[in-house]
Amino acid sequence: MRESLVRKSDVSSSTPIHAVTEASLPQVLDGLGSAALNWCKVNDFAGKPATSLLVPGTDGAAVLFGVEDGGLSHPLALGGLVAGLPEGEYHLAEGFPDPEQAALGFALSTYSFTRYLKNEGKTRRLAVDDTVDLNRLGTILDGVQLARDLINTPANDLGPGELSQAVVALFKQHGGTGRIVIGEDLLEENFPMVHAVGKASSRAPRLADFTWGDEAAPKVTLVGKGVIFDTGGLNLKPGSSMALMKKDMGGAANVLGLASMIMASKLPVRLRVIVPCVENAVAGNAFRPGDILPSRKGLTVEIGNTDAEGRLILADALALADEESPEILIDMATLTGAARVALGPDLPPYYTDDEELAEDIAVMAEAAADPLWRMPLWQPYLKYLDSKVADINHINTSGAGFAGSITAALFLSRFVENTGSWVHFDIFGWTPMEKPGKPMGGEAQGIRGLFDVLLERFAGAQ
Repeated sequence: MRESLVRKSDVSSSTPIHAVTEASLPQVLDGLGSAALNWCKVNDFAGKPATSLLVPGTDGAAVLFGVEDGGLSHPLALGGLVAGLPEGEYHLAEGFPDPEQAALGFALSTYSFTRYLKNEGKTRRLAVDDTVDLNRLGTILDGVQLARDLINTPANDLGPGELSQAVVALFKQHGGTGRIVIGEDLLEENFPMVHAVGKASSRAPRLADFTWGDEAAPKVTLVGKGVIFDTGGLNLKPGSSMALMKKDMGGAANVLGLASMIMASKLPVRLRVIVPCVENAVAGNAFRPGDILPSRKGLTVEIGNTDAEGRLILADALALADEESPEILIDMATLTGAARVALGPDLPPYYTDDEELAEDIAVMAEAAADPLWRMPLWQPYLKYLDSKVADINHINTSGAGFAGSITAALFLSRFVENTGSWVHFDIFGWTPMEKPGKPMGGEAQGIRGLFDVLLERFAGAQ
C-alpha cells in the first residue's frame, strides 16, 4: 500500500481527480471541454456524492469524483474510487479540503492479498504534493498491511510458530529484543492457561515477549490474542462458525501493526509486546468443560466452555504484563460474538476505567475514521462469573448468558491491578463487505486511532 503513494515530482504525468459537487460540476466541465460534458450526459453523471466517472478532456483523461458541499462524504471516501480505475498514475486536483486523508483512503483501498494468486492485480498510484506527509502515511500503511496480511493468511501457513516468528521479524527489523517460551516450558515459567489451551494441537503453544526502546522511557505494553485457529475445542464449533477462524489471531495481528507504527516513528516509549500463540484444537489431551485451571495470577479458573479460550491465554499474558506496572497496557482480541451482536463488525467496543484515556481514544478514533465505541466495565456483572468450585469462572454462567462482551472484559480485569491505565479492545478483525478504505478480508481496527493517541501523549503530535 505504501507504494501506491508517490511524489508528483517522481512521475512524468498523471491523471487528475477532480472533486465535484452537483453545483460545481458545470464549471469543472467547462475547463475540461465538450467531450467531457457529452460523456457525462451519456453516462448520466451529475456529481452526486461518492459517484465517479473517467472522462475525456482537452489535455487528456480526467476523473470526476462526487463530494458533498463540505468535502468528502466520509474521510476515506476516495478509496471507493480505486476499484474502478484503470492502471496508472493519478493526482488530486482542486477541491479536496484534506488531501492527506483523501490519500490515505486511496492507499488503504489499493490493498489486495495476492500471496496465493497468480494474478497480482492492477497497480494504481496517487501522486501527491509536499503538503502530504508521506513518511507518516507510510508508517500507518505498513502497520495496516502487516495486520491485514497476517489475518488473511490461512492457518495451514500461519501456525503458532509462524505467528511468533512474525513478532521476531518485526522486532529484529527495528532493533528490539525478546524471547519465545515454547511447549512444556510454558508450565515451567508459569503460563499454565496458555499451555492448557494450546496443548491439544500438534503445533506447540508458545508465548512471544519482546521489547524495544529506552528502558527509562514510559512503558507501553501491548498484548494480543494469538489463536491461529479456533475449532472451539471440545465445545466444537459448527462448520459455519469455524469458517473464519483463521482470523482469531486478529488481536495479535493488530497489536503487531500498532507496534510497527510505534517503532517506525521512533516514539519515545519503552514498548513491550506479548503475544500468546496457540491453536485451540481437539485431541485426547484437550482441556474440558468443568476443568479447573491454575493461572499465572494465582487465581483458579473454572472452565465453562472451551470455545471461550481467548480470554484464558490473555489472562496469563496480562498478568505477566501487569507485573512491571506499565504506564499504559493495551490488549486487543477477537474475543466475543456478543460484541458483534451489540455493535456489528465495523465498530469495536473498548473498555477502560481511565476517563481521560477513554476520551482521548474516542476523539482520535473519530478523527482518524477508525471507529471505536466505549462500553462499561459494569462491576455488578462480576457476580455472573462466580464459581462454586474455583476463584472465578471464565464465562457468564449465572447471568443467563447476557452481557457477553462486558463479562469477558470483567474477567480480564481480574488479572490487571498494578498498571497505570488498562484498555481492552474486543475487535472483529475482518471486513465482511468491501467499503471505501476497507477491502473485504482481514482488517486493522482501532490501531490508527490508537497510534494518534500515543503520538499525542508521548510525542506531543497533533
